[in-house]
Formats: sequence, structure tokens, C-alpha cells
Amino acid sequence: MFGGSTTTFGGVGGTSAFGTQPANNLTMNTSLNSGMNQSVGAPTTTANPMRDFEVASPPDDSISCLSFSPPTIPQIFLIAGSWDNNVRCWEVERSSGKTQPKSMQSMQGPILDVCWSDDGTKVFMASCDKTVKMWDLATNQSVQVAQHDGPVKSCHWIKAPNYTCVMTSSWDKTLKFWDTRAPNPILSLPVPERCYCVDVDYPMAVVGTAGRGLIIYKLDNTPSEYKRVESPLKYQHRCIAIFKDKQNQPTGFALGSVEGRVAIQYVNAVNPKDNFTFKCHRSNGVNQGYQDIYAVNDIKFHPIHGTLATVGSDGRFSFWDKDARTKLKTSESMEQAITCSAFNNDGQIFAYAVSYDWSKGHEYYSTQKKNSIFLHPCFEDLKPRNKS
Repeated sequence: MFGGSTTTFGGVGGTSAFGTQPANNLTMNTSLNSGMNQSVGAPTTTANPMRDFEVASPPDDSISCLSFSPPTIPQIFLIAGSWDNNVRCWEVERSSGKTQPKSMQSMQGPILDVCWSDDGTKVFMASCDKTVKMWDLATNQSVQVAQHDGPVKSCHWIKAPNYTCVMTSSWDKTLKFWDTRAPNPILSLPVPERCYCVDVDYPMAVVGTAGRGLIIYKLDNTPSEYKRVESPLKYQHRCIAIFKDKQNQPTGFALGSVEGRVAIQYVNAVNPKDNFTFKCHRSNGVNQGYQDIYAVNDIKFHPIHGTLATVGSDGRFSFWDKDARTKLKTSESMEQAITCSAFNNDGQIFAYAVSYDWSKGHEYYSTQKKNSIFLHPCFEDLKPRNKS
């Protein structure tokens, strides 16, 4: 199903729906170029105001996580985890933006996170059923590789010089490291509170917990706690993403909260003023004397430009340049919240999931509004601003 002999996509040294492709890929007819931000033929609707490419056969319940395949495989696959207990996989055709459903795996509880192995052969799935499973894409079989005493909030594949493992975090207040061939963890680290948001970029990991805790870990040699950081935000942590310096080394993180605010925080700031916060995902106008403030549901950094995307409960995505401290673009408003997002490995495609995040309670849940995943050509939009 996922064998290496399947076709690759894109034009020969030309353009496609998602940007220029290397000359060694198969040629396909294309009607788009990388500079266009709209898909030809997609009508503007309230469900798809950006006229983006819509992923076929989306999940049946709210979408919790998205992840693109790594650069080690030629095809582009997209994985999505959902509250319907399923993880789905699509192949994305770069030239046309079309998606083909490939397969699906189920667990015994809602899916909270997914990640890929570095070689692109396996997908890890973290669930509220307190386990993590490893999905072998070649055999289409999945096996349990991790266990917690509470729902598993995150899973990350770590490839270090001296070990490879899956790092899992849970509401049971532990961080665990697993060799996928062994039933017990290599290492288990206590965390002061429930893990709410986690990111990993070797040799750094950062965990945001309940009670606004922030812990940075060093992953080289044996993983260990590096330092605890006082939260720059006053409200509950919602999402976190590590960013790199000019030498491509992880150097800090962006932290989003439920109060429409993001903090840019360096691990070891040269100047304290390098750390700052900015407001986002808030209503432009005032409603009866009040401004509507929404949760920041996800943050992702562009793999080439180093700029970032935020998505929120207001149903919008925004692109930002943290170095120029400026907003690059904001989308139109979707029918529902945007719950999660992902960039593909060359930064041409921005995937975002539109589904209800329950931020307004059960009375705002509508069976009439479907869950959707959209693919947005984004490379030009996220180019950093030239500093004058």
C-alpha cells in the first residue's frame, strides 16, 4: 500500500499546485503556480472562504492533530488523528492538490497526537485509551508500544546519536521514553502537573503543564530536565512549538494560551527584551463593549523561512514574522474553529483542520457543520519581511 515504488509528483523543474519541484520527479499537467494562494475552481463558500484544496473523506469528529510525512520518502502523506478514535492517512498529489485516502487505524479512545518515524515507515498514535500504538504502513498493522496511567497527550519520535525512542507525555504527570521493542520504558521522568502541550526538536524538548508550568529538557546522552521557566502568560497553556536559530539549532519556543496570546521565549536570551508576547485571535471590533478573545489552538514554524503560523478558536489562521515582530497574513474566518495545523517538509503546503473545539460548550455544537481539512499553498505568504 505504501511501498516505495509508488509514483512521485510535481513538474520537471516546473511549477505545481504546491510550488516548484526538483527536476527528477515525474511530470504532470498543472494549472497552478507556487505564487498563487487560491485553488483554481474551488468556489468561495462559508465553509472554504480561502478557496483552498479540501482533503477527501475527512474524519467524522473533531480533528486533534495533523502531521505530514518526513522528507525521507518521495511521496507526500498526511496523517490526521480525531476524536472519533481513528487515525487516517491520505496521499497528497502535489501537482493538483488532490488527496487520496489510503488507510485508517482505530484505537479505543480519542486520538490526541500523531507523529512519524524519521524514515517514514511508521506512524505513532497517542490516545485517551492511555496507550500509544505504532502503525507499520508497509504491513498496515499496528501494535502497542507505550502505556500510561492516564490519557496520552503527546508522542514524539526521537533519533539521537546513541538512541532512538518514542517520547510520550500524559495527564498521569509523567514523561516516558520507549524503545519500541521493549514493554517497559527506558526512562520515566516525573512532571509536576498534567502535560498539556509538548514539542521536541533534538536535542531539546519543552513541556507546558497544567498550572502554567514550563519545563525544558535536554535529550542528548540521557534525557534530563534542563530548567524550569516561569510562564510569560497569565492563562492556561494551549500549544507550544520550538524554533531554531540561524545555525539551525533549537534556541527557543513559542507558547500559546487560551487567552488569544503568544509568547516568544528564548531558552537563554542574550537580551531579556528578546522575549516578548503578542495578542492574536481576537475580534477586531467590540461587541457590546467587550472584545471577543479566542484560544490559540496550535502553533507551527515554517521549515524553511522560520516564520510561524497560529490557528485559533476564532476560525482563522495567521502567519507571523517573529524577528520583524509583524503579522504577514490573516485568513478569512471559517465556519468553525481551526483546531490544528501542519507544514509539509519543504514548506509548500500548510494543512489546517476546521472542526468544533467545544470552546463555547455543547450548545454551539452543530451536526450540520462538517469537519474539514484544507491544504493552503503557503510558501510565498510566509517569506520573512525584509528589515528596513
